[in-house]
Amino acid sequence: MIRPGTPEDAEAVARVNVETWQAAYAHALPRERLMNLSVQERVAFWRSWPPLVAEVDGEIVGYVAVGTSSEGDGGGELFAIYVHPDHWRTGVGRRLIQAGEERLRTLGHAEAILWVLEDNPRARRFYEAAGWSTDGTTRPIELLGVTVPEILYRKSF
Repeated sequence: MIRPGTPEDAEAVARVNVETWQAAYAHALPRERLMNLSVQERVAFWRSWPPLVAEVDGEIVGYVAVGTSSEGDGGGELFAIYVHPDHWRTGVGRRLIQAGEERLRTLGHAEAILWVLEDNPRARRFYEAAGWSTDGTTRPIELLGVTVPEILYRKSF
């Protein structure tokens, strides 16, 4: 089930956030820094900005955060989508991205962008299967003290 998150969901969302980063970025970011990520440090953020959440048997197993783009062009942006590794390849991610896209349409966006680590082939395949495409635009981003390139994806609705 996909539903709007609430401030009470913040700890569960933060747990998905941290545990997914630890699995998904193990090849790209320093292991020690990934293992030191704190669920408690992420709770305040997710309490202030609840995303759409995916529940399976009453447990939050994923989330998607969307809104007006930080690029300042007034378009939409998919800021984050994560599914706990225990639920990868179960269809949860597909349902979340569809819900996020629907939310963007409801907000009046006819197109949206997202940024993904360039060295994240799993996520890139996922986005491409969902109809997103890259134009090759990249930018550096600092994560956990390491500068890595991100690549831009776009989709029109």
